[in-house]
Amino acid sequence: MKHYTDLFIDFDDTLYDTHGNAVIALVETFEYFGLARYFADPRVFYEDYWLTNIDLWTRYSKGEITRDYLIVERFRHPLARGKGLEPSADYCLEVSDKFLDFCASKPGVVDGAHELVDYLHGKGYRMHITSNGFHEVQYKKLDSCGLRPYFDTIILSEDAGVNKPAKEYFDYALKVSAACKDTTLMIGDNFQTDIMGAKNAGLDTLYFNRYPHYPAPNPVTFEVTSLREIINIL
Repeated sequence: MKHYTDLFIDFDDTLYDTHGNAVIALVETFEYFGLARYFADPRVFYEDYWLTNIDLWTRYSKGEITRDYLIVERFRHPLARGKGLEPSADYCLEVSDKFLDFCASKPGVVDGAHELVDYLHGKGYRMHITSNGFHEVQYKKLDSCGLRPYFDTIILSEDAGVNKPAKEYFDYALKVSAACKDTTLMIGDNFQTDIMGAKNAGLDTLYFNRYPHYPAPNPVTFEVTSLREIINIL
């Protein structure tokens, strides 16, 4: 097997249980703002949030919308479903800020994450976080879950000026990490942003397929369905 020296690792839902932590934070946000007075059934709010959030993050990764638009609009639509609630941009921003505070304080990680990074660190790999997440949130999440000390570089799209899957993002990541393309492996759970982006930039890829009934639609260097499987590869 090729010898790798550097690992580009996606953070959200690869190592950090972003979805699970956000589910808890969304309930906390709903309660903090007393939204029950607008929603007879809170599931209306929660379900609309997830549908809206997925759509907006997909558009954001493609560069179709801005960060500020995403932050406001992912709450404007679900809040507008509330009876008698007409959410202004300022109110949506206030809700978003509190939600992100709740999210960033959560320590939950994907099963096997601590075991994996401890193993990889012991093997001498240089590890680099590669993420489209927001600057003020990602560092807090890394501290909350205790993973930050393992990483040599934190490479965020806001610093790169372009999002994954753009080739320019990975070119930037290679530059700031001083990694060599031929000995770098990209590990991620999102096939489009992590895997296809890295492949198009000439990197080997390891697809963490969390939903194995949907196999990789294109060839990848490695594919696993759990983080612990990576230990057997690297």
